[in-house]
Amino acid sequence: MNGDRETLETLSRQYKDSVPEDLREAKRFEWYLDAVYEDPRIARNAHQRVADMFDHYGTDYDEDAGVVEYRMAADDPLHDGENTFYGREVHESIHEFVNKVKSGARGLGPQKRIKLLLGPVGSGKSHFDWMVRRYFEDYTATDAGRMYTFRWTNLCDVVRDQDPEDDVVTSPMNQDPLVLLPQPQRDEVIERLNERLDAPYTIRNDQTLDPASEFYLDKLLAHYDDDLQEVLENHVEIVRLVASENKRQCVETFEPKDKKNQDETELTGDVNYSKLAVYGESDPRAFDYSGAFCNANRGLFSGEELLKLQREFLYDFLHASQEQTIKPKNNPRIDIDQVIVGRTNMPEYREKKGDEKMEAFNDRTKRIDFPYVLEYDEEAEIYRKMLRNADVPDMHIEPHALEMAGLFGVLTRLTEPDGSVSLVQKAKAYNGEIDDGDDIDVRKLRENGEAKADIGEGMDGVSARFIGDEIAEAIMDSTHRDRSYLSPLSVFSHFEANLENHGSIPEDNLDRYHRYLELVREEYKDRAIEDVRHALAYDIDEIRRQGEKYMDHVMAYIDDNTVEDELTGREQDPDETFLRSVEEKLEIPEDRKDDFRQEVSNWVSRRARDGTSFDPQDNDRLRRALERKLWEDKKHNINFSALVSANELDDDERSAWIDALIEQGYSPEGAREVLEFAGAEVAKSELEE
Repeated sequence: MNGDRETLETLSRQYKDSVPEDLREAKRFEWYLDAVYEDPRIARNAHQRVADMFDHYGTDYDEDAGVVEYRMAADDPLHDGENTFYGREVHESIHEFVNKVKSGARGLGPQKRIKLLLGPVGSGKSHFDWMVRRYFEDYTATDAGRMYTFRWTNLCDVVRDQDPEDDVVTSPMNQDPLVLLPQPQRDEVIERLNERLDAPYTIRNDQTLDPASEFYLDKLLAHYDDDLQEVLENHVEIVRLVASENKRQCVETFEPKDKKNQDETELTGDVNYSKLAVYGESDPRAFDYSGAFCNANRGLFSGEELLKLQREFLYDFLHASQEQTIKPKNNPRIDIDQVIVGRTNMPEYREKKGDEKMEAFNDRTKRIDFPYVLEYDEEAEIYRKMLRNADVPDMHIEPHALEMAGLFGVLTRLTEPDGSVSLVQKAKAYNGEIDDGDDIDVRKLRENGEAKADIGEGMDGVSARFIGDEIAEAIMDSTHRDRSYLSPLSVFSHFEANLENHGSIPEDNLDRYHRYLELVREEYKDRAIEDVRHALAYDIDEIRRQGEKYMDHVMAYIDDNTVEDELTGREQDPDETFLRSVEEKLEIPEDRKDDFRQEVSNWVSRRARDGTSFDPQDNDRLRRALERKLWEDKKHNINFSALVSANELDDDERSAWIDALIEQGYSPEGAREVLEFAGAEVAKSELEE
């Protein structure tokens, strides 16, 4: 370091440390045999290597959801969390994807299928695919993920018509060096490898050499009188192979072009016209292994918007997936080893799903639904990630702004529930906001939601991309207005103004989405009033006193006993009116009061056994009930008109309220806004009462 700057020397050292030590080192075939005997995983196939890659970066098991969370997606250690994924549904999809890869690693069938990520626009499937490719590149540069290929050397010494420019030729398909061994001898080696292998799969390799390499091997064996050892020692070098999408090496993406100009050679390769004059048309050395399937060998093939391809063009995928071969035009077949991943949006999937002529292709795909997030707190984390990764102006994000934006998005994605549960209640249930006394079966809600959905719940609705764009617009609008805070009200205004202008939202859905926006406004109103209630009427000592009184009367009620009157000291029956005044703040009906009282009593008893004293602040439901009762007791003494009046901003009482809201996470300006908003709403309800 030179002061606070990196020097060229330190930058160079950092780069060198990041490069595998043997990247530039050529080794002998004998070395490779010793290496794979020592570590058989070096000879893994593509599915096995990708499967191990997910475990390499760490896993966590979510017992409640029964899902393995892969840290490369949940934490993104390579990019300091910049590309983390949120939401139970998304991690379930990733878990399903990895399971299919791991099944393919064991040879159970999915290795011969296309892993088709299906989801609505903006659900994150493309980004997940991108992440897999980035981590595969990194993994192959580590010792745990290393792989090797070979190159032919000194070819001009033996092959008389070899172009001097081709004296050294790297394996065109980046094949594993074991493929150089004839199958009987290769099988003997692989049998020994599997005896040493500690893995849930076995090493397999029955590939044939690519046509060009087979040509060279035949020529060299003929020259050395079929002495394989001489060939491998004199004309083969083993080199480290590191995946790189930019180099089109073991990682390849394929994007559909104009339907009228689709050419299968983009996938399978074509004649190398620069070599035709040298070798002739039928010579395998005159073939250019530049097709997408060729480049992806030993790694990952990623097909973007796969179902936008013409039906005839998709036939190449049938052999590539099922037979694990490609058949270039006028050339022999070529074996391939890769994980084929496709991505598609809903309209293309619906169109192809009903096409009987697509039956063979559909049978060779494993569909993995990649839905939108259905927990609005998790959805809010997507927006926070967006803000963290951007150069955001000095802007304070007010409480509830991102959560309410997320709630709106989630409401558009949920199917309407049956029975007594409202759509907002369903969203809260999915978000984990269920009190012990609530009679809501989340598992049944999810099952019913899946049954009612066209393809799956969360596969339709407003995307996080749309909501993120509107949040960004609201931030810039606040900047232009010299406002240093982003409130839920400003986000709602941008939703209201721009729903009709977004091309991905069908016109038939607009009325419903506006209705959902009103539901979100109502939910925010309740939360804003709750925050203001906390600021205006919060009194820890009074809540503790009321809590102790409540528990005294509850215990007396349960034990069928009396309680001492605070004023007279005389024994009296439990005050049912007081008990119900607390419980009604949680909307606990008369026929459920005994359950709630027993629940609170059990909680107190457990704490007593642990040696913890009673404190109503530690019980979320009881605390909320007591806060709301205290609010009801005090609100009639509060001048709500003063909350709305700008003329009284500087009075001591109002300043104390603003300070209390700042403690809850509001900015001073945001605190004034929420005071005015909640004050107006409460004043309105007071008049209605």
